[in-house]
Amino acid sequence: MIDESPQVDYEEEKRGAMRSIWRGAISFGLIHIPVRLYSASRNRALKFKLLHKQDLSEIRYARICKADGKEIPWENIVKGYEYSKGDYVVLTEEDFESANPKKTKTIEIIDFTGEDQIDTMLYDTPYYLEPEKGSAKAYNLLREALKRSKKVAVGNYVIRQHEHLGVIKPHGDVLVLNQLRYHTEIVSPKELNIPKEATATKNEVDIALKFIDQLTKPFRPGDYSDTYIDEVKKIIAQKSKGKKVKIKKSQEKKSPKVHDIMGLLKESLEQHKKKGRKKAA
Repeated sequence: MIDESPQVDYEEEKRGAMRSIWRGAISFGLIHIPVRLYSASRNRALKFKLLHKQDLSEIRYARICKADGKEIPWENIVKGYEYSKGDYVVLTEEDFESANPKKTKTIEIIDFTGEDQIDTMLYDTPYYLEPEKGSAKAYNLLREALKRSKKVAVGNYVIRQHEHLGVIKPHGDVLVLNQLRYHTEIVSPKELNIPKEATATKNEVDIALKFIDQLTKPFRPGDYSDTYIDEVKKIIAQKSKGKKVKIKKSQEKKSPKVHDIMGLLKESLEQHKKKGRKKAA
């Protein structure tokens, strides 16, 4: 995973800053398309600092040597692989690149497939691909070929000492690289206690389908937001002004008993109908 790449916070996003996190090329048969890679998502988490409770002084992380207890500066830190107890091999950036120089600089397309062939559980992180100067024609060729064929390109590449699998697809005029998880990274649900036999009655399923139909609408990403973060920001604003925050009390909803499901489904349908009538009024 490319989780070591720079995260764009809200302030940086406001300034319109986009930083390239990788430079290389897309290898498409004999075609070579020099590109830059940019993060297509941002970290929505609020940034908090750890403070000393008594005086609110900032807590910093230190890199302490286990042998002598002293703090070690970054320039004196290397990466080591423990091949046997207490024995290490030190690897440099040059070592990682020499393992396969081509893969560290190339997104090599190995297959084309239908997007519906890829399980959504495998999708991880999206990245924008920008053509380098002089590669616009080849970039456009790949983009238009993918659009007309309605296929996605499957390829592999190496970033930050890890080989990744990804799919390239058009998103409007830009090519997007969606990093995938390997199937071996997906944890099997076999240990979970999942019911297999259908216990719902036909009437219950029919009512549930009606409820689904009522709530069905086109998916618009802009309709959804992280309202919890918005609430936390309100609390931060209140506390920064010295205001006392009122604690909202909420009761945990109890799971319905089996014989209540039909009644709850009907009540849910009725409540949604009332909401619809209020919006229309």
